[in-house]
Amino acid sequence: MLDYDSIGELARRAASEAVTIGRLVLADQAEQLDLPQDALLRRMHRNLDVMRAAARDGAQKELRSTSGLTGGDGWRMEQYAASGRALCGPLGGRAIAIAVAVAECNAAMGRIVAAPTAGSCGILPGALLSLLEAGRVTEEQAALALFTAGAVGMVIANNAGVSGAEGGCQAECGSASAMAAAALVELQGGTPEMAAHAAAIALKNQLGLVCDPVAGLVEVPCIKRNAGGVANAFAAADLALAGVRSVIPVDEVVGAMREVGGAMPCALRETAEGGLAATPTGAALREKLFGRGD
Repeated sequence: MLDYDSIGELARRAASEAVTIGRLVLADQAEQLDLPQDALLRRMHRNLDVMRAAARDGAQKELRSTSGLTGGDGWRMEQYAASGRALCGPLGGRAIAIAVAVAECNAAMGRIVAAPTAGSCGILPGALLSLLEAGRVTEEQAALALFTAGAVGMVIANNAGVSGAEGGCQAECGSASAMAAAALVELQGGTPEMAAHAAAIALKNQLGLVCDPVAGLVEVPCIKRNAGGVANAFAAADLALAGVRSVIPVDEVVGAMREVGGAMPCALRETAEGGLAATPTGAALREKLFGRGD
């Protein structure tokens, strides 16, 4: 059975058995849970369906969050991506549109898959669903890639944490981006080692990202950070697929994230007392929603 304490070890084990990380994890989870692999795959297919529904619901033009701070940007980005004018191309534009839509669905209290958290829920769907819609992968491949992403997230959770209150937004959007990058590499036929390098690169790119939600709500700047997270995942995956390696091994990057998170002041860890939440506009929005306070 797998311990899920090292992404590097997962990659080495998969390579030694000549399987993908997704296949390795699926077999392990079936053994640990004493369930057929087909049953677990069906669960992942249902997760994909929920992601797909969240992307659809979050792209409604009139959608607004309860606070009124956010809504409608999923629709705007979807229209822009469909126009063919997206600077990052049709695939990248669509991935960003999905990421924003899913995050806006969450802000409007819709049903989402926390991947690994509600605040970072749009990154993995943006990566996987954009490839599915483009016909680049099959449903089966995408479901298997969710096992790869889940394993990466589990190792990060076990060794550093995925909570913004514990480690800043690097722990949420950074982890989700690393999960998505590893999944993308696998979906494009990269090796397990490449998937590990992609996860490392993605996480390094968001190392030190603070959690500073305006008015304490998972809306501003959280939703747009989902867009940045999925773009980062594609960049990291492309680098790894090109043969670019992370100089710092992925498990050491996770350790560094833990240390950086621990060094962050509380004001930058989901308390809404620092960063963007403490700007004049951020403070004014909080007062508008909740009053001046004590």
